[in-house]
Amino acid sequence: MEGTRKRIIRNFFKHKLGVLGLIMLGVIYFIVIFSDFIAPYNYMTSHRNFVYAAPSKIRFFDDEGKWRGPFIYPITRTRNPVTYRLEFTEDRSEIIPIKLFVRGEEYKFWGIFKTDLHLFGVEASTDRAMILLFGADRFGRDLFSRVLIGGKVSMSVGLIGTFISVFIGAIVGSLSGFYGGMTDVLIQRLIELLRSFPRIPLWLALATILPPNWPSTWVYFGIVTVLSLIGWMGVARVVRGMVLSLREKEFVLAAKVSGVSNMKIITRHLVPNTISYLIVVSTLSIPGMILGESALSFLGLGIKEPMTSWGLLLKQAQSLSELESHPWLMIPGIFIILAVLSFNFVGDALRDAVDPYRAVEKV
Repeated sequence: MEGTRKRIIRNFFKHKLGVLGLIMLGVIYFIVIFSDFIAPYNYMTSHRNFVYAAPSKIRFFDDEGKWRGPFIYPITRTRNPVTYRLEFTEDRSEIIPIKLFVRGEEYKFWGIFKTDLHLFGVEASTDRAMILLFGADRFGRDLFSRVLIGGKVSMSVGLIGTFISVFIGAIVGSLSGFYGGMTDVLIQRLIELLRSFPRIPLWLALATILPPNWPSTWVYFGIVTVLSLIGWMGVARVVRGMVLSLREKEFVLAAKVSGVSNMKIITRHLVPNTISYLIVVSTLSIPGMILGESALSFLGLGIKEPMTSWGLLLKQAQSLSELESHPWLMIPGIFIILAVLSFNFVGDALRDAVDPYRAVEKV
């Protein structure tokens, strides 16, 4: 077992894209876990003077070419007399330095204790100057802070939803393969019926069941449940096939002769022998969960305000006019792409690493 584990780890780290994906996921989850501290502003606070403000221009040298360190200029908002659009211009008469560990808007760190310490920011009033790395939305909320906080929902939905769906698929597939007969027929026909429905319309149908007056936390768990109820069928099919081959093995027959109950045989002998497959399929299923939550939230049937997610943030960029005027609203989509690609890279690397028939490297 120890030698097999070392072989899997060694093969995984030979997969360059897998290692890159693992590093990217580590960075994303680190940022998401400490998002309250890293975000310079409260993700729900509106700043009317910065509605649709473009990303801040971080500078290091003043107009005379003198080194000033990272800083921004205050911006003033004016309305274009021809297009009537709001425009922002820099006020170069004052320099606002960017500092580390500044006091700002209060928040609850990990929902446990209140603090107002942020990783970086500016000490100026938010009516005069704000550091907006990703710009602001239509309510003047800092998009960078909202992307970080939204990552909590999008990345946790993938993990929790995949865990539930893989758990259901492993149990149902094991029961189907172990008992066979009419039990197997009924379960497989149910799976075929559910798989015959298009996935996105089925998601939408189940999401509409959620009451519109539910609080954000309930909606969150409702979306996780909806995604989990759709994603277990493929796992159940494969686990069934693996159990069909395992149930005739000597260790299973010995357990039956010893009087071990069927449920213990399934949970202690059959399911553990499918763990390597379940780990790989879990990694490859998480991107689908993330995309599923993003699609539901984008269509207005997922996460609701005041909670936010990457899919809900992308909803603001639905029209071409919005994209043309405020292209920074598409930034949450970049994070979705990075997360999905990273999980796919890691999943492919794990699949190659645990495959016992993996081709030997060419000399």
